[in-house]
Amino acid sequence: YYQQKVLQTADKYADLKAKICATFDEHKGRYGYRRITLAMRGAGHLINHKTVQRLMVELQLKSRVRVKKYRAYKGEVGLAAPNLLNREFEAPQPNQKWVTDVTEFKVGGQKLYLSPILDLYNGEIISYDIARRPLFSMVGAMLNEAFGRLKPHEKPILHSDQGWQYRMPIYGRLLKEQSITPSMSRKGNCYDNAAMESFFGTLKSEFFYLTKFSNLDELHAGLVDYIHYYNHRRIKLKLNGLSPVEYRTRSAQV
Repeated sequence: YYQQKVLQTADKYADLKAKICATFDEHKGRYGYRRITLAMRGAGHLINHKTVQRLMVELQLKSRVRVKKYRAYKGEVGLAAPNLLNREFEAPQPNQKWVTDVTEFKVGGQKLYLSPILDLYNGEIISYDIARRPLFSMVGAMLNEAFGRLKPHEKPILHSDQGWQYRMPIYGRLLKEQSITPSMSRKGNCYDNAAMESFFGTLKSEFFYLTKFSNLDELHAGLVDYIHYYNHRRIKLKLNGLSPVEYRTRSAQV
Protein backbone atom coordinates (compact mmCIF):
# COMPACT_ATOMS: atom_id res chain seq x y z
CA TYR A 1 0.00 0.00 0.00
CA TYR A 2 2.89 2.38 0.71
CA GLN A 3 4.41 1.75 -2.70
CA GLN A 4 1.03 2.25 -4.41
CA LYS A 5 0.52 5.53 -2.57
CA VAL A 6 3.95 6.79 -3.62
CA LEU A 7 3.30 5.85 -7.24
CA GLN A 8 -0.07 7.57 -7.25
CA THR A 9 1.21 10.79 -5.64
CA ALA A 10 1.41 13.65 -8.11
CA ASP A 11 4.84 15.13 -8.77
CA LYS A 12 4.82 18.40 -6.80
CA TYR A 13 7.54 19.75 -9.09
CA ALA A 14 5.73 18.93 -12.34
CA ASP A 15 4.86 22.56 -13.11
CA LEU A 16 8.33 23.78 -12.17
CA LYS A 17 9.97 21.10 -14.31
CA ALA A 18 7.92 22.20 -17.30
CA LYS A 19 8.98 25.81 -16.79
CA ILE A 20 12.63 24.78 -16.35
CA CYS A 21 12.49 22.89 -19.65
CA ALA A 22 10.80 25.82 -21.39
CA THR A 23 13.40 28.28 -20.10
CA PHE A 24 16.26 25.94 -21.01
CA ASP A 25 14.91 25.56 -24.56
CA GLU A 26 14.15 29.28 -24.89
CA HIS A 27 17.80 30.10 -24.25
CA LYS A 28 19.00 27.24 -26.47
CA GLY A 29 20.81 25.37 -23.71
CA ARG A 30 22.99 28.33 -22.71
CA TYR A 31 21.71 28.52 -19.13
CA GLY A 32 23.10 26.39 -16.32
CA TYR A 33 21.30 25.83 -13.02
CA ARG A 34 22.34 29.21 -11.56
CA ARG A 35 20.72 31.27 -14.31
CA ILE A 36 17.75 28.92 -14.46
CA THR A 37 17.29 29.51 -10.72
CA LEU A 38 17.30 33.28 -11.22
CA ALA A 39 14.83 32.95 -14.09
CA MET A 40 12.50 30.83 -11.94
CA ARG A 41 12.71 33.32 -9.09
CA GLY A 42 11.99 36.11 -11.53
CA ALA A 43 8.85 34.20 -12.53
CA GLY A 44 7.72 34.09 -8.90
CA HIS A 45 9.02 30.68 -7.77
CA LEU A 46 10.81 30.80 -4.40
CA ILE A 47 13.17 27.94 -5.16
CA ASN A 48 16.60 26.94 -3.92
CA HIS A 49 19.40 26.58 -6.46
CA LYS A 50 20.16 23.08 -5.19
CA THR A 51 16.61 22.01 -5.99
CA VAL A 52 16.90 23.42 -9.49
CA GLN A 53 20.22 21.65 -9.96
CA ARG A 54 18.67 18.34 -8.82
CA LEU A 55 15.66 18.75 -11.10
CA MET A 56 17.86 19.57 -14.07
CA VAL A 57 19.85 16.40 -13.42
CA GLU A 58 16.59 14.42 -13.36
CA LEU A 59 15.54 16.08 -16.61
CA GLN A 60 19.00 15.47 -18.12
CA LEU A 61 19.40 19.16 -18.86
CA LYS A 62 22.97 20.37 -18.96
CA SER A 63 24.36 23.64 -20.29
CA ARG A 64 25.82 23.19 -23.76
CA VAL A 65 28.38 25.94 -23.23
CA ARG A 66 32.01 24.89 -23.48
CA VAL A 67 34.48 25.68 -20.73
CA LYS A 68 36.37 28.83 -21.66
CA LYS A 69 40.13 28.46 -22.07
CA TYR A 70 42.67 31.24 -21.69
CA ARG A 71 45.40 31.39 -24.31
CA ALA A 72 48.16 33.82 -23.55
CA TYR A 73 50.22 35.62 -26.18
CA LYS A 74 53.73 36.66 -25.31
CA GLY A 75 55.08 39.34 -27.57
CA GLU A 76 57.24 42.41 -27.37
CA VAL A 77 56.64 44.74 -24.45
CA GLY A 78 55.76 48.38 -25.02
CA LEU A 79 53.02 50.95 -24.45
CA ALA A 80 51.23 53.00 -27.08
CA ALA A 81 49.07 54.65 -24.39
CA PRO A 82 49.07 54.31 -20.59
CA ASN A 83 47.01 51.55 -19.03
CA LEU A 84 44.60 53.92 -17.28
CA LEU A 85 41.97 51.23 -16.74
CA ASN A 86 44.45 49.17 -14.69
CA ARG A 87 42.09 46.15 -14.55
CA GLU A 88 39.40 48.10 -12.69
CA PHE A 89 36.51 46.52 -14.56
CA GLU A 90 33.66 48.19 -12.70
CA ALA A 91 32.00 51.56 -13.23
CA PRO A 92 29.40 53.29 -11.01
CA GLN A 93 27.67 55.02 -13.93
CA PRO A 94 27.07 54.34 -17.65
CA ASN A 95 29.54 55.71 -20.20
CA GLN A 96 32.45 56.09 -17.79
CA LYS A 97 34.56 53.10 -18.80
CA TRP A 98 34.40 51.38 -22.19
CA VAL A 99 36.44 48.47 -23.52
CA THR A 100 36.90 47.30 -27.09
CA ASP A 101 38.71 44.73 -29.22
CA VAL A 102 38.34 42.84 -32.51
CA THR A 103 37.70 39.12 -32.85
CA GLU A 104 37.44 36.88 -35.90
CA PHE A 105 35.26 33.95 -36.95
CA LYS A 106 35.97 31.37 -39.65
CA VAL A 107 33.33 29.68 -41.82
CA GLY A 108 34.26 27.56 -44.82
CA GLY A 109 37.71 29.06 -45.11
CA GLN A 110 36.37 32.63 -44.99
CA LYS A 111 36.61 35.10 -42.14
CA LEU A 112 34.24 37.55 -40.49
CA TYR A 113 35.36 40.21 -38.01
CA LEU A 114 33.47 41.74 -35.09
CA SER A 115 34.45 45.02 -33.43
CA PRO A 116 32.30 45.90 -30.37
CA ILE A 117 32.42 48.39 -27.49
CA LEU A 118 31.33 47.13 -24.07
CA ASP A 119 30.26 49.42 -21.21
CA LEU A 120 31.76 48.20 -17.93
CA TYR A 121 28.83 49.65 -16.00
CA ASN A 122 26.48 46.83 -16.98
CA GLY A 123 28.34 44.75 -19.56
CA GLU A 124 26.16 46.05 -22.39
CA ILE A 125 27.41 46.09 -25.98
CA ILE A 126 26.69 49.71 -26.81
CA SER A 127 27.94 49.64 -30.41
CA TYR A 128 29.56 47.25 -32.86
CA ASP A 129 30.37 46.70 -36.51
CA ILE A 130 30.82 43.50 -38.50
CA ALA A 131 33.01 43.27 -41.60
CA ARG A 132 34.66 40.73 -43.89
CA ARG A 133 37.97 42.56 -43.83
CA PRO A 134 39.70 43.96 -40.72
CA LEU A 135 39.92 47.54 -42.01
CA PHE A 136 39.87 50.68 -39.88
CA SER A 137 36.50 51.60 -41.39
CA MET A 138 34.99 48.90 -39.18
CA VAL A 139 36.44 50.51 -36.04
CA GLY A 140 35.42 53.96 -37.27
CA ALA A 141 31.80 52.90 -37.80
CA MET A 142 31.74 51.38 -34.31
CA LEU A 143 33.10 54.60 -32.79
CA ASN A 144 30.59 56.82 -34.58
CA GLU A 145 27.71 54.72 -33.30
CA ALA A 146 29.10 54.83 -29.75
CA PHE A 147 29.60 58.60 -29.88
CA GLY A 148 25.90 59.00 -30.60
CA ARG A 149 25.07 57.58 -27.16
CA LEU A 150 27.09 60.14 -25.23
CA LYS A 151 25.59 63.09 -23.41
CA PRO A 152 27.58 66.36 -23.45
CA HIS A 153 29.05 65.79 -19.98
CA GLU A 154 30.06 62.16 -20.58
CA LYS A 155 33.77 61.67 -21.38
CA PRO A 156 34.60 57.98 -20.94
CA ILE A 157 37.87 56.09 -20.96
CA LEU A 158 38.10 53.72 -23.94
CA HIS A 159 40.40 50.78 -23.25
CA SER A 160 41.84 48.49 -25.92
CA ASP A 161 44.88 46.36 -26.62
CA GLN A 162 47.77 47.67 -28.70
CA GLY A 163 46.40 46.50 -32.04
CA TRP A 164 47.30 48.45 -35.16
CA GLN A 165 43.78 49.89 -35.39
CA TYR A 166 44.19 51.69 -32.07
CA ARG A 167 47.68 53.02 -32.88
CA MET A 168 46.56 54.84 -36.01
CA PRO A 169 46.56 58.65 -35.82
CA ILE A 170 42.94 58.79 -37.00
CA TYR A 171 41.86 56.69 -34.01
CA GLY A 172 43.48 59.06 -31.56
CA ARG A 173 42.07 62.04 -33.42
CA LEU A 174 38.50 60.69 -33.29
CA LEU A 175 38.77 60.09 -29.55
CA LYS A 176 40.28 63.52 -28.95
CA GLU A 177 37.43 65.22 -30.82
CA GLN A 178 34.98 63.64 -28.35
CA SER A 179 37.22 64.22 -25.30
CA ILE A 180 37.52 60.46 -24.84
CA THR A 181 40.70 59.25 -23.13
CA PRO A 182 42.47 56.22 -24.66
CA SER A 183 43.82 53.46 -22.46
CA MET A 184 45.75 50.41 -23.65
CA SER A 185 46.76 47.04 -22.26
CA ARG A 186 50.36 46.05 -21.86
CA LYS A 187 51.58 44.23 -24.93
CA GLY A 188 50.43 40.62 -25.07
CA ASN A 189 48.63 40.75 -21.72
CA CYS A 190 45.03 39.57 -22.20
CA TYR A 191 44.24 40.05 -18.52
CA ASP A 192 44.43 43.84 -18.94
CA ASN A 193 41.34 43.62 -21.17
CA ALA A 194 39.73 40.65 -19.43
CA ALA A 195 36.18 42.05 -19.59
CA MET A 196 36.26 42.15 -23.39
CA GLU A 197 37.94 38.76 -23.61
CA SER A 198 35.21 37.38 -21.34
CA PHE A 199 32.50 38.66 -23.67
CA PHE A 200 34.19 37.08 -26.68
CA GLY A 201 34.48 33.80 -24.77
CA THR A 202 30.78 33.90 -23.89
CA LEU A 203 29.79 34.82 -27.44
CA LYS A 204 31.73 31.97 -28.98
CA SER A 205 30.76 29.41 -26.32
CA GLU A 206 27.04 30.22 -26.32
CA PHE A 207 26.61 30.98 -30.02
CA PHE A 208 29.42 30.27 -32.46
CA TYR A 209 30.52 26.84 -31.21
CA LEU A 210 26.93 25.60 -30.88
CA THR A 211 25.80 26.44 -34.40
CA LYS A 212 26.78 25.30 -37.89
CA PHE A 213 26.84 28.04 -40.52
CA SER A 214 26.60 27.55 -44.28
CA ASN A 215 28.09 30.93 -45.14
CA LEU A 216 29.15 34.29 -43.74
CA ASP A 217 25.71 35.82 -44.29
CA GLU A 218 24.19 33.31 -41.86
CA LEU A 219 26.93 34.05 -39.35
CA HIS A 220 26.44 37.80 -39.72
CA ALA A 221 22.70 37.53 -39.09
CA GLY A 222 23.31 35.23 -36.15
CA LEU A 223 25.76 37.66 -34.55
CA VAL A 224 23.22 40.47 -34.80
CA ASP A 225 20.56 38.28 -33.17
CA TYR A 226 22.87 37.07 -30.41
CA ILE A 227 24.10 40.56 -29.46
CA HIS A 228 20.48 41.73 -29.19
CA TYR A 229 19.72 38.67 -27.05
CA TYR A 230 22.83 39.30 -24.92
CA ASN A 231 21.86 42.92 -24.27
CA HIS A 232 18.12 42.55 -23.77
CA ARG A 233 17.33 39.02 -22.57
CA ARG A 234 20.38 37.19 -21.24
CA ILE A 235 20.44 37.64 -17.46
CA LYS A 236 23.71 38.20 -15.62
CA LEU A 237 24.37 36.93 -12.11
CA LYS A 238 26.22 40.05 -11.01
CA LEU A 239 23.31 42.22 -12.23
CA ASN A 240 20.92 40.49 -9.81
CA GLY A 241 19.33 38.38 -12.50
CA LEU A 242 18.69 41.23 -14.94
CA SER A 243 19.88 41.70 -18.49
CA PRO A 244 22.26 44.61 -19.17
CA VAL A 245 19.51 46.77 -20.69
CA GLU A 246 17.07 45.95 -17.88
CA TYR A 247 19.70 46.85 -15.31
CA ARG A 248 20.51 50.18 -16.97
CA THR A 249 16.83 51.05 -17.42
CA ARG A 250 15.86 50.25 -13.83
CA SER A 251 18.87 52.08 -12.41
CA ALA A 252 17.92 55.20 -14.37
CA GLN A 253 14.45 55.13 -12.79
CA VAL A 254 15.78 55.06 -9.22
